[in-house]
Amino acid sequence: MSISMEELAVFCKKKGFVYPSSEIYGGIAGFWDFGPLGVELFNNIKSSFWKFFVNSRDNVIGIEASVISHPRTWKASGHVANFSDVAVVCKKCNFSTKIDKSEIGKVKCEKCGSEYDVKGEFSLMFKTKVGALDTFDAYLRGETAQGMFLDFKVITDTARVKLPFGILQIGRCFRNEIAPRDFLFRSREFNIGEFEFFIHPKETKCKELTKEQLSLKIPFLSSEMQNSGKNSPSITTVSEILKAKKLDEWHAYWLAEQMKWFASIGLAVKNLKVREHTKHELSHYSTATFDIDYNYPIFGSEEIAGIANRGQFDLNQHMKESGKDLSIFDEETKEKVVPRVIEPTFGMERIFLAAICEAYEFDKKRENVVLHLHPKLAPYKVAVFPLMKKDGLDEAAKKIHDELKQELNSFYDVSGSIGRRYARQDEIGTPYCITVDYDSLKNKDITIRDRDSTEQKRIKINNVREIVRKLINQEIDFKSLK
Repeated sequence: MSISMEELAVFCKKKGFVYPSSEIYGGIAGFWDFGPLGVELFNNIKSSFWKFFVNSRDNVIGIEASVISHPRTWKASGHVANFSDVAVVCKKCNFSTKIDKSEIGKVKCEKCGSEYDVKGEFSLMFKTKVGALDTFDAYLRGETAQGMFLDFKVITDTARVKLPFGILQIGRCFRNEIAPRDFLFRSREFNIGEFEFFIHPKETKCKELTKEQLSLKIPFLSSEMQNSGKNSPSITTVSEILKAKKLDEWHAYWLAEQMKWFASIGLAVKNLKVREHTKHELSHYSTATFDIDYNYPIFGSEEIAGIANRGQFDLNQHMKESGKDLSIFDEETKEKVVPRVIEPTFGMERIFLAAICEAYEFDKKRENVVLHLHPKLAPYKVAVFPLMKKDGLDEAAKKIHDELKQELNSFYDVSGSIGRRYARQDEIGTPYCITVDYDSLKNKDITIRDRDSTEQKRIKINNVREIVRKLINQEIDFKSLK
């Protein structure tokens, strides 16, 4: 993919995926709006995430917590004291960025190699005022995790859950980034999908860990490899990482499930990497953390997800700060316990960007962009065209479109040549196009075209809805159509 991030942003704006927020006033760095196609793609990603991690399981439930919580939440979690970056500006080229505290005086400008001028440490928390008369300071949340911890006891009191179980949500977060950049990758307002999986503190075995998960091959970059100067991962298995005592069984299980979901939405394993955090970069709450990086063709391998062992840190901190008992009675062991936590986290905009990058291709033969999105992520699943807007072709095509859109997101287009209409749908990732021609009126069949191969087949009109549904769900292959 030979396209810059700026060019990709232009493409996304032109096609209706993503726009700069409040652009008529010059915009604000780090804030973006999703257009008509972007919101469909984003909703499809979130829907797939929810179905995979919540709806298909008996031990994970979902919530949606408030963006603003009591300010003592962030004192207890450690964000007020620890959630900060060091801002630096290059003395020569004025490039601004952030660095880790441990890098002060040790790193040079990534643009020109000159020295940085350290501007100080800045909190990433967005402050706000609550109330009109008796106001108090509060924060827009910097992560969704705390909502699950704050609601933990009321959920266990009201929902029929028992250990081990998870609480999941997808929601907006805010970080006052010093230098937002790289389009959607580093912004100030974004969505996180994450869950806290609560486990009995003495439980070390995971009954759900299968041979298939243990044998899953992944590109892995250990802390030892990084400390020795290596940046390229080696292929290993979840079992081997487990044997090396890098994580426990529940940690291994959810890491495997994360990788499985990425594969299900079309992200190639060769473009993913699991990177173990070194000791100096571990968060204050974690005893073991792994990033899942995606190899963006534009700026390289960067984090799109993570998984941390948070232990009992958060529940204990909130018990101490609030004075409330957050322990629960475990029916199986007949003990009152404070559960430990494994936390898988996903940057949803980063996954959106990865999906676009994975799918983007300029097809030289077609002389236009083809967006090879996974069918279940595509904004439109199918487009319907009449060959001509006359002789009853348009009425027949509209009837098919109206039937399809009862179940699938369908697009109807009568403008321009068929070739141009195909190209427009290729550019936005629509996997299948249907054309109604004069033979359709006589034979009661239509032409269906596959986006990736451009292959075309004739199928009966009364089978269209079922066939398109099965193609989208990958229950049948396009080549098998007769």
